[in-house]
Formats: sequence, structure tokens, C-alpha cells
Amino acid sequence: MNSDRLTINNEKRIEISNHELLIRKSFLSFTRTASLYILIIFILLSCSKTDSSRAELALGTVCSVTLFEEGKTSVYEEIFTRINTIEILMSVNIPSSDISRINAAAGIESVQVHEDTFKVIERAVFFAEFSGGAFDPTVGPLVSLWGIGTRDHQLPAQDEIEKILPLVNWRNIELDTETHSVFLKLPGMARDLGAIAKGYAADEAAYIIRKAEIERAKIDFGGDIILIGIKEDKSLWRVGIQNPGLSKGNILGILQMQEKTVVTSGVYERYFIKDEKRYHHIFDPFTGYPAESGLLSVTVISDISMDADALSTAIFVLGYEKGMDLLTVFPGAEAIFVFEDKSVRVTAGVDFKLTDESYWIAE
Repeated sequence: MNSDRLTINNEKRIEISNHELLIRKSFLSFTRTASLYILIIFILLSCSKTDSSRAELALGTVCSVTLFEEGKTSVYEEIFTRINTIEILMSVNIPSSDISRINAAAGIESVQVHEDTFKVIERAVFFAEFSGGAFDPTVGPLVSLWGIGTRDHQLPAQDEIEKILPLVNWRNIELDTETHSVFLKLPGMARDLGAIAKGYAADEAAYIIRKAEIERAKIDFGGDIILIGIKEDKSLWRVGIQNPGLSKGNILGILQMQEKTVVTSGVYERYFIKDEKRYHHIFDPFTGYPAESGLLSVTVISDISMDADALSTAIFVLGYEKGMDLLTVFPGAEAIFVFEDKSVRVTAGVDFKLTDESYWIAE
């Protein structure tokens, strides 16, 4: 594995209470003067201690942050506290979350939510309208029906899908910008921010890093990657792009880039196979089935991770030609398209080199 790729540091976190216990034991074992010296040295070491990286489970994935030589504990604490706050607000798996409360009140009443939640929902609605519904944050009923990524996954009957489809329509979301309230018009509707919330959390982590004036960092939230600053040797960042035909960790090629965010949507992330057919987790909101656009994966390179999240999903559903029309509206956005016939297309501003010889670059 290339040394430039993101790694996870499994070093256990040291709590303040452990520091205090160590200090007390020192006072029992040494003289007052010796203990004072120990205490001073200990405090100095604690203040200067840095961790090159940290990883925690959040938002349904492994969230990894690497701050290199500037990895102060206080910055990591601020980042992961922020991530946990976002998860508590937006996870569909937490009954008290804003999203769970909105879904429970569908067809009944509007729900006032935190400004973070409202901001993400508002952006999701923007991309739903912008993509003509290819990206739709109301796919929750389809996600539950299919259960892809869970032990209860299934291939639903056609009549089950047809019953659910009327509930999947972003136009049935009402937003009140003054009160930060959200209303789903039909009973049974359900929001799912899984395709955009990770991007928002990654952007917030990047904001904290830049605020701390840290010169270079890597963020990887389950495939949502942000690279900050430049490498120590001034060379380009190198990011391995997943081979969509193989298990995670097998790369298709290497993307070289400056400071940007990289997000990939593909058939390999969550899926099940039935009768030799793969059913993946990226749904076409118009058919109720996993999208069949001729693509295996789409990687979007952009400046904002939340936008790249939504774009990669919408483009995957729309397919190459309509997806390119969508991409060109965003200045500076680039993409890598991997097709079912193993051809690969890249936009003009992408520096990408294939490493898997079974794929080929299409002109």
C-alpha cells in the first residue's frame, strides 16, 4: 500500500483521569521535591504531545483524520466532538435525532430542527431540484424496503416497490427557513441523509483544521476524502481509486491532485447478489431499483465534500452524458467515470493513471 494513502492509528487515547492517577502515585513514591519535578516534566510532555492520526467509528463508517506533525490532542478532540454532534443530529439509527423525529412526524406536523440539520436538508433539496430528482433525500422508504447492507436485505416484489414509490418525492418536503422547521407531507415518507451527511461532517472537520492553522492534513470519512495544504516534499497528493470490481482496498489507479476533496459512489460499497445479479445501494428514485446507468463508479473531485457527495450520487443515477451536463455547472469540479465494459473516462483537469491493466482509458 502506498505510504501516501490514509492510515488508521490504533493508539489508545489517554484520558485526563489517568494523568491524575499517575501523579498521585508519584507523590506516594518520591519526596515532595522529586514529585514536583516529575509533575513539571509530565505537564510539559502533555502539552507538546502530538498524534499523527486518529480514527473513530461514526456516521456508520470509520472516520480517520491525519494531522501529521501538528496533531495536537485538543484539535482531534474538537474534530471528533463535532462529528459526534452531527451523527446525533442526523443519524436515522438514533430515535431522538432530528431526522428520526422528522420521519416520525411525516404527514402529521412540521418539526423544528438544529441549524446544522436544516442546512444539510436545504442543500439536499437544492441538489434534488438541480438534478431533476436523480438525487432524492426522501429515498428512506426504499432503503428500508430493500435493506441493502443489512442482514435483512431482499429483492422486493414489484407491487411492493410500486406501493413505496409515491413516498419518494423531494417535492413533498416543506422547509421553513425562519423557524428551521421541516415537514414531510405524506405519512410513511422518510428522509435519509446518508448520501450527504458524511460530506458535511468532513467539511466541518476541514474547517476546524484550517481554523487551527494546520498546514497539511488528510481526512477520510468512509470514502469522503479531503486533502489540506501540500505534502512536505511539495509533491502532489496521491489517492488510490477503488477498483469497483474487487473488494475494498484493491485500487484501479492513482489520482494525483492538489488540495481538494474526493468522493466516490460505486456498486462495491454495499450490495447483495441474487441469481448472479448484483443489487447495490444507489437507488434510482424513478424506478425504485438500484440504478442501472452503465456505470460501476463515479469519483468527483471538488472543493466542497458535501456537494461532491450529492454530485457523485446524482451522476451515478443519471449516467455519463447527463451526468457530465450536471458536472459542468460546477466550476472546478472534475470526475472519473468507470463503466461496466471496464472503460474509464476522465475529465480534462484530472491527473489519473491506471494501475489495473484489465481496465482501459477511453478517448
